[in-house]
Amino acid sequence: MSILINKDTKVLVQGITGKIGNFHTEEMIEYGTNIVGGVTPGKGGETTHGVPVFNTVKEAVEATGAEASIVMVPPPFAADSIMEAADGRIEFCVAITDGIPAQDMIRVKRYMRRYPREKRMRLTGPNCAGTITPGEALLGIMPGHIYTPGKVGIVGRSGTLGYEAASQMSALGIGVSTSVGIGGDPINGSSFRDILQLFEEDPGTEAVVMIGEIGGPQEAEAAEFVRDHMSKPVIVYIAGLTAPKGKTMGHAGAIISAFGESASEKVEILRDVGAAIAESPSDIGNTVERVLKAA
Repeated sequence: MSILINKDTKVLVQGITGKIGNFHTEEMIEYGTNIVGGVTPGKGGETTHGVPVFNTVKEAVEATGAEASIVMVPPPFAADSIMEAADGRIEFCVAITDGIPAQDMIRVKRYMRRYPREKRMRLTGPNCAGTITPGEALLGIMPGHIYTPGKVGIVGRSGTLGYEAASQMSALGIGVSTSVGIGGDPINGSSFRDILQLFEEDPGTEAVVMIGEIGGPQEAEAAEFVRDHMSKPVIVYIAGLTAPKGKTMGHAGAIISAFGESASEKVEILRDVGAAIAESPSDIGNTVERVLKAA
């Protein structure tokens, strides 16, 4: 079992004819992702990597039945592409693009609320590595070979730390059900809480690794969900224990501005609700192994 994507999910690539889109489309197809088309305005009627290119998402969905899309569009145009996906009846959208202005994402979030919750597109990102269900589908830019199929979910703001967790787990014979990058920007499409709920409801996921970092309230909000709703073990690593207050780190959202936003405060909040804490990046895999043996 998995969440969000599997081998049957029909995927569109928005920005498929661009340099980045073209490169990663080839990798996703090689992995086995069911890519059924691409979207680039003005390039409709062309073919790339054996799939048709359309001018609009709406045209592409009508022709292919696509359910998911990945946005690999330059920052000035990415917000419009996300909103176009929402209007085109895409159910799940991954926004890879880094550098989308926060004001644009506020507009996207407001725009998506015009749809009832049950019909609202689920968005992850921007500035994320994507989502992978090992052995079935890759919707992103992560190195697929380091992920092995299994029963531990991963959700994180950091792409590279997600890779590190998957690699350590694989070395210990522990596989991944689905790994979801939610992105490192201050305003993103899905929160830790949103993805934790999906993992809690997934019968194929037995535990969840959550990778957070300094800045923002998301980890504290996730702690409330863990306390009140999670029946499965949650293993947590929070990056930035040595970051000074006010220091901007690699992600736009990784800046401490209020109580509960430093790494040490987040660690204590999550430890208090029963999450198992990995003290360093190199300890993630061992902590998962220890928790699974104790479960």
